[in-house]
Amino acid sequence: MFDVPVTGFRSPSSDFSVSAFQRFSFLICLSVGCSSFPLVLLISAFQLLYSMNVPLQPSVAPVGSRPFRSLILPVVVAAVVAFLWVFPGLWNQDRPIGSDFIWFGENLGVDKWTYREIPVGRSAEAILVADRIANGDFEKSDGSRVSVYSAKRYGKKDNEIGLFVHTPDRCWTIAGWQLEPVDQDYETLTIHGLPILFERRVFNFSGRRELVYFTALVGGKPLPYRIDQYYAAARKKTKATQDDTASTWLRLAQGRLWGWAWESLKNRTPLFGPQQFVRVSTPIEAGDVGAADQRLKTLLPQWMILTNFNAEAANSKAEMLTR
Repeated sequence: MFDVPVTGFRSPSSDFSVSAFQRFSFLICLSVGCSSFPLVLLISAFQLLYSMNVPLQPSVAPVGSRPFRSLILPVVVAAVVAFLWVFPGLWNQDRPIGSDFIWFGENLGVDKWTYREIPVGRSAEAILVADRIANGDFEKSDGSRVSVYSAKRYGKKDNEIGLFVHTPDRCWTIAGWQLEPVDQDYETLTIHGLPILFERRVFNFSGRRELVYFTALVGGKPLPYRIDQYYAAARKKTKATQDDTASTWLRLAQGRLWGWAWESLKNRTPLFGPQQFVRVSTPIEAGDVGAADQRLKTLLPQWMILTNFNAEAANSKAEMLTR
């Protein structure tokens, strides 16, 4: 759990402290991800009520008093949170699935490369709640390697975390990889005539350096903004905050995490719906970052191929029914 002292106000009707409540609530926030931003506000509101010593249930009042006055603040807070919960669904623009709906399939028969599938554990699939995951390595006879990963969700599931909650900035650093400073941490690449914004990172693990690109699509189009919500926190991680739970406060303290949710609202782009997360990486040999960049840029359009969303979703559903 978090290294937070359990002190402070205790509710007169409960032995549940504010600090304990904070620990529980932030774990909830962490588990649901940024797509449930109104839930964060709801939990914060209840924390505020506790800290103000406002009872969540009206107490027995003497004759002549106004017992319902104690309910005004909770009712107002509940109304505000309800509005924030409903508003994004009305504000965000859902894109109809038509001929211009962008979706990428995976070409496993890339010329001059040999593909080797690497199964993803059931635990990882459960965390992401992905409908389909492709994970493996492309290798050449000269020893070159490009690791590829694609996670997809075909339906709109408001009650589940987004596929973008577990980006390399968060997951790789938990596994012990360290971020190296780079001159360019994002780049727009043209894939089959489509400009797509990719995050660009260099990770190091005990001297092993890896160049990583990753990007996301929601509702049939590339996200118009970056998925760097954990980048600032990842650069500040230490051995003491490497663990995901220990680094929770570090992530929450970064303004970019909250700005990311605001960008989604500003661009009228929902964080849920049909989603695709793509990550590719390759070793940096002899310090030649340029060669690693070129390797990824060459393979990406050969591996990522435009495909029909409806057909792929139907095939995936049929495969799941036969399992």
